[in-house]
Amino acid sequence: MSQTRYDLVGDIAKGATLTRKTVIAILQRILPAKFAMFKNNPEEFISKVVKCIKEQKATMIVECIRYNAIEGSYDSSIFTNEKHAAAVGHAMKSDKSIMEYIFHDSDIEKEFAGALEKASEVCVYAKLPRSFQIPTPVGNYAPDWAIAFEKDKVKHVFFVAETKGSMDSMMLRPVEKAKIECVKKLFLEASNGKVHYAHVATYQDLLNAVRGC
Repeated sequence: MSQTRYDLVGDIAKGATLTRKTVIAILQRILPAKFAMFKNNPEEFISKVVKCIKEQKATMIVECIRYNAIEGSYDSSIFTNEKHAAAVGHAMKSDKSIMEYIFHDSDIEKEFAGALEKASEVCVYAKLPRSFQIPTPVGNYAPDWAIAFEKDKVKHVFFVAETKGSMDSMMLRPVEKAKIECVKKLFLEASNGKVHYAHVATYQDLLNAVRGC
């Protein structure tokens, strides 16, 4: 039998960023049969409780999140400072990107970049580096692309996009969905509606989002 001692309340409080008092109130409502699992596998029990709490917090936080502009900005070095771990075979020559080459991480990104290159309504775009991260109450979020459209081709908007393999929101974890909703609010509020955000799987999804603005 393991002699490891666990601070059940403290470990959950730290993992879920809650007070000990709140954690105690939550644990008191767990069914005895479920609570008994702590004795069998303390680490797994703590991990699963923390995960459940984070997911519930995520859905609640989105409803009241607000963003305010602060001083400070990114400059072009955010693109040049990033070291690409991708192989040369993942580099794609670009005519519309702010960088001469695009380094794609997946076939989905490769297809998306290819569509941006061919689209007459796209003026310029950038594949955002991983260091460009947006803070949310449930963790930092790094979108994939920034796109500007030609003014006379579609409604003139700037779009920040996250490319995923599926548009089905049910496939996303609650925390991930919460991050996406936070990012939508950030761009709308911080840019006074001039910059929009979309979670898309294809360029056609992005066009549909643009036309819906």
